[in-house]
Amino acid sequence: MTNPNNISLNISHALEFIDGHALNIPTLQILSDQGDVLDGATAPDIDKETALRIYSTMRFIRLLDERMQGAQRQGRISFYMQCLGEEAAVTASAAALKEDDMIMAQYREQAAIHYRGFSLEQFMNQLFSNEKDLGKGRQMPVHYGSKELHYLTISSPLGTQIPQATGYAYGQKLKHIDKETGELTSEIDNVTICYFGEGAASEGDFHAGLNMAAVHGSPVIFYARNNGYAISTPADEQFKGDGIAARGVGYGIKTIRVDGADALAVYAATQAARKIAVENGEPVMIESIAYRLGAHSTSDDPSGYRTKDEEAEFKNSCPVNRFKQWLLKQGWLDEAQDDAEKEKIREDILAALKVAEKVQKPALEDLVSDVYDTPIPSLQKQYDELKAHIKAYPDAYPVTAGRIK
Repeated sequence: MTNPNNISLNISHALEFIDGHALNIPTLQILSDQGDVLDGATAPDIDKETALRIYSTMRFIRLLDERMQGAQRQGRISFYMQCLGEEAAVTASAAALKEDDMIMAQYREQAAIHYRGFSLEQFMNQLFSNEKDLGKGRQMPVHYGSKELHYLTISSPLGTQIPQATGYAYGQKLKHIDKETGELTSEIDNVTICYFGEGAASEGDFHAGLNMAAVHGSPVIFYARNNGYAISTPADEQFKGDGIAARGVGYGIKTIRVDGADALAVYAATQAARKIAVENGEPVMIESIAYRLGAHSTSDDPSGYRTKDEEAEFKNSCPVNRFKQWLLKQGWLDEAQDDAEKEKIREDILAALKVAEKVQKPALEDLVSDVYDTPIPSLQKQYDELKAHIKAYPDAYPVTAGRIK
């Protein structure tokens, strides 16, 4: 029987509606809050080196976030966003990829780029928008990017990376498709992982990106970080369905929900998702469930929309400590050495901060370079007007005024 409507051919003679919560999606959990493998759960195959790299990344990001949140409050940088409470969700998923898989992040995934090798100095140069910043000071703080590390530069508007990830991943697949038959001729080398929050899943780009990926079979891992709040809007005011995972199923995409505070569960789920993507040439969705322990950003005050009691409830499920306890029980981590390394990291972060904030800002002409071989007339006109404005009001632009030629 032909099926032009592309539906399940299940004929019923009874008038019956499907309930909006008929699909009961489980959440994969492997570790208890105390770092024990739960009964019935199976820990993924992970070696000591990878496990310690995951932990050291989470530990570093926790300390970096702590210091740079304070730096913003001191007026030393203009803006900051913490990964607090979602370190395992980001780090362990990045660890499950190949080093040259593409990462398209939203803005709370600094752990992923650090896992790849983004240095402390590179973080500081970007946060202070100085002349050593890879982005030449054109982006807000925390909008990292690195061509070398296969980490697409972050864009502020929500959800723009989702259809981009679909298209990029389709390009990764095209290299392995027979032009005549349209079939895969070999296993796909690389995938793209696309991170976004549950708030971004309300954007139209989310739906366009998922549908295109499903229809065309893009090997992309859609990684939805459901942390409970889109800035100040709680999840129950954003949607009525069963989280974001149900939408993946609705688009015909293999989907899993995972405890985002459980590094082993995240690692196992992302490993399996990558395997599906490269072997089948199709998208996969992972919904990570974790609690955003900090504010949305330094521009936000969560006390206006949630209680201290709610925050305290989730602090007991700290992803960093949870994984640390598992490492200690494996005999892979020494408590005293860990404490000493944390103090050293704090010292290094403060020292790097003091160096980066003294580095000169990028030259003004960097604003109009790189896009065109030579600035087009309209861009040159804007640049000339900007220079004239700064020269007219040098006191308002003390850093830039003295460097204009």
